[in-house]
Amino acid sequence: MTEFDLPVHGMTCAACAGRVERALKKVEGVESASVNLASERVRVKAPDGLLPTLQQAIARAGYSVPTESLELAVTGMTCASCVNRVERALRKVSGVNNVSVNLASERAHVELLPGTDSSLLLAAINKAGYTANLANEHNTASPDQRLARERGALILALLLAFPLVVPMLLQPLGIHVMLPPWAQFALATPVQFLLGARFYVAAWRAIRARSGNMDLLVALGTSAAYGLSLYQWWSAPQGSMPHLYFEAAAVVIALVRLGKYLESRAKQQTGDAIRALQALRPERALRLSADGQEHDVSLAELKIDDRVRIRPGERIPVDGLVESGDSHADEALISGESRPVPKGPGDHVTGGAINGEGVLTVRVTALGSESVLARIIRLVEDAQAAKAPIQRLVDRVSEVFVPVVLGIAVLTLVGWLLAEAGWETSLINAVAVLVIACPCALGLATPTAIMAGTGVAARHGILIKDAMTLEVAHAVDTVAFDKTGTLTSGQPRLIHLAPNGISEQEALMLSARLQRGSEHPLAQAVLEACNQNQRDAPVADNVRALPGRGIQGHIENRLLALANGRLLNELGLDKGTLTAQASAWEKEGRTLSWLIEQQPEPKILALLAFGDELKPGASHAIATLEKHHVSSHLITGDSEGSARAVAQQTGIRDVYAQVLPADKAAVVQQLRSQGRCVAMVGDGVNDAPALAAADVGIAMGSGTDVAMHAAGITLLRGDPALVPGALDICRRTYRKIRQNLFWAFIYNVIGIPLAAFGLLDPVFAGAAMAFSSVSVVSNALLLKRWQPENISLS
Repeated sequence: MTEFDLPVHGMTCAACAGRVERALKKVEGVESASVNLASERVRVKAPDGLLPTLQQAIARAGYSVPTESLELAVTGMTCASCVNRVERALRKVSGVNNVSVNLASERAHVELLPGTDSSLLLAAINKAGYTANLANEHNTASPDQRLARERGALILALLLAFPLVVPMLLQPLGIHVMLPPWAQFALATPVQFLLGARFYVAAWRAIRARSGNMDLLVALGTSAAYGLSLYQWWSAPQGSMPHLYFEAAAVVIALVRLGKYLESRAKQQTGDAIRALQALRPERALRLSADGQEHDVSLAELKIDDRVRIRPGERIPVDGLVESGDSHADEALISGESRPVPKGPGDHVTGGAINGEGVLTVRVTALGSESVLARIIRLVEDAQAAKAPIQRLVDRVSEVFVPVVLGIAVLTLVGWLLAEAGWETSLINAVAVLVIACPCALGLATPTAIMAGTGVAARHGILIKDAMTLEVAHAVDTVAFDKTGTLTSGQPRLIHLAPNGISEQEALMLSARLQRGSEHPLAQAVLEACNQNQRDAPVADNVRALPGRGIQGHIENRLLALANGRLLNELGLDKGTLTAQASAWEKEGRTLSWLIEQQPEPKILALLAFGDELKPGASHAIATLEKHHVSSHLITGDSEGSARAVAQQTGIRDVYAQVLPADKAAVVQQLRSQGRCVAMVGDGVNDAPALAAADVGIAMGSGTDVAMHAAGITLLRGDPALVPGALDICRRTYRKIRQNLFWAFIYNVIGIPLAAFGLLDPVFAGAAMAFSSVSVVSNALLLKRWQPENISLS
């Protein structure tokens, strides 16, 4: 029994405490439960391993037990069995809620109760036979250093093993030569016990933990071949040449080390995306003091609202708001946007981007873990650390894999002995079974594909939240889009201008003069159009708002107004030749404004039509989805006319207009009830309920709010053209997972029986075993060539 001391959030009175206590006592195995309302804690006496169940019971009662996450770097794991052993060891530590170990990244992601001693976790991993450190500590060798050591050991192993294998290579040519036994012994022994020491150490740790792994199989197999060779040598008559298997033991170890080296190199490449993002973090910045002096400081010395100066060509050190200066920012490695983005006063900049040609003064708005870049890295790391649901099958297989292989090896030995094949043949066939069995490929199949897929997606501005999203998104056949901010820019633009008796230039100038100084979105649209046409628009005189109608002011002794149809009707003005135009633009879903002269003579001067422009990639996104048989729907709170206009422009056939934000989720549920797998695409603000209700939520990020909690996928650029790409990379990644698992399973299903029936030499079995892991990782790395433009949703 363990006494759990759990913090509980949400309790406000004695009734709450009673509810929590009753919920816990209903859990089978709980001996006692006592709630302290003042300290907001509960003491529960229950068996080890029951913590997740206790948390679920508290959650069902309407309260929560807060947890925190810890990342551990684990070295020494070689296969799926190792992963399971580390997970089991961590789950036994009191306070641990959930564990996910990733073989490819050699990381353990642990969710635990606040205050849990991390040294207990490290001790548990060490006791299980592995080495662990906190992931943020830098007291372990870098991947490059470890790879260099592996390369040196591999070269030595190959040099020692090569003379042993030469006679085998020459036999097909009719050349029969053989090294004397003492020479074979001298070459094979350092390979077996020095270069192969890692297999013995890891095998011993596995035995101590009452488990098995790949190292145990290699150690047993090569030791059997080495021991048989010693026996044959020592028992052979004086002067005779015995049949030795030193070359099998040495070459198998050399080939396994070759496979592990190639695998390590390939695994390093799967983490390229994380390393590329981490490399974007500058270490220093130019801080401006109150008197405008520049001081070169480390980022740790900066505070919110400090001002920093960024010179041309420098990497932007912080997230902030531009106070002065004009330039462009290269954000390609952050959002995937290939074109430089203009930056001027009032614009946000993202740390890690590269400043272009101008000098910028930026006020700091986010630092450290709250920066956009830090949150991107955290999202990618979390996605790569998570396990896909399909991995559960691998976990179940790997638990029994090594014991089953050992059993098959014993049966092979006994079977060949009963067939009177002799000890030599029987033992060599059993060795081949031990050597060819490879749990490594099973352990690497899923995490390498997830790391490669999420990594390449992040480089193109697509953040995938977790492995569950990958597994669900591959089946999406329906995409529901929000309109404003998703398919459209979310900012009204002056789309049409029809002058009446004056020039278009004059109509634009008069409208801009009336709107100068107004913060209304339509006013900003007029002023932006004026600026684009390089019009000088001084403000009108005596400008005042007309509630519910528009705005009016005096320009050169004329009383003008920019107003809606209500003022037009009140003045009794006839639309005249603009009637048809107004009707047509209203059907397009445009917002109409009339430029009216009220004095000295009431008349209509121009008709302005405003609209929310489509984003450049919207039509292409819908066309691509339709091309690959993924249906598109539009769900918006805007008017029917506006929604239909956008649907017509993009090619969407199914439209749900004037839908309240809370009702969007109901529409999504309705689509799901029809047997569809639905992805909802929204801006992540009003659409949060619908994003959560969908099978897959896709949020349009703006660069200032990367992680939309309700969404499984975030598009950093907010470009709808990335939606087909996001679904495509999910499908490709899931396909790679299935391919890898198929080859890992089929390899063992075919290879082990062949070895058991004596159809595989141990040397060939060792080469095949090494190749299996390398092939799985290499297949996953093919995802790195993916581009959003080259998609196939089939």
